[in-house]
Amino acid sequence: MAVTDVQFAPSILAADFSRLGEQVQAVAAAGAAQIHIDVMDGRFVPNITMGGIVVEAVRRSTSLPLDVHLMIVEPDHLLPAFRTAGADMITVHWETCPNLHRTLTTIQALGAKAGVAVNPATPVEVLSEVLPLIDQIVIMTVNPGFGGQALIPQTLRKIERARALIRANGRVIDLIADGGIHTGTARQVADAGANVLVVGSALFNGAGSIAAHMQALREAVAVSGHE
Repeated sequence: MAVTDVQFAPSILAADFSRLGEQVQAVAAAGAAQIHIDVMDGRFVPNITMGGIVVEAVRRSTSLPLDVHLMIVEPDHLLPAFRTAGADMITVHWETCPNLHRTLTTIQALGAKAGVAVNPATPVEVLSEVLPLIDQIVIMTVNPGFGGQALIPQTLRKIERARALIRANGRVIDLIADGGIHTGTARQVADAGANVLVVGSALFNGAGSIAAHMQALREAVAVSGHE
């Protein structure tokens, strides 16, 4: 995998919401491939974040693809609303979708790409029966709900197994790593097989500009041998 094949998806969960449009435009200028929007309901995860109004605001601020990550119970009834708000990709959790096949076909019928996320304790192999319907697999490398957590080392092996599943399926499916990714871990998840890295705190927080942080992440991945 070439370094140019590894893409970054800024998570606006870590952005300064008083300057949200400005920061979305800054990550776009720095070379982000997409914008990652975490929707949390306080039920599936112990936090409440943003909804359709924020998706609409981000949509007005950028032409980049928007990946709306639904960390919510019973996501099916909200799929049309998030698609209308501007989602290009809609990611649901395996743990919240008892009829996952139906959920995925609904997302695709709405004209969006369909993603499935799996929590750290969920084997990625649970997705084997629906791989033909999946456009992206999200491996949660932290327990969902909060930004700024440390990557769980055991999830690296899961990324490797997910990459093997994708190869065996023969389709182009993005493999996304989400959580605890910074300059010290980006190369590990890329080496394990992830081609899209969700980055929050390491991009939006700390001294220096967003552009400088993005460049540091690119250089960290390049050090891993993805050249």
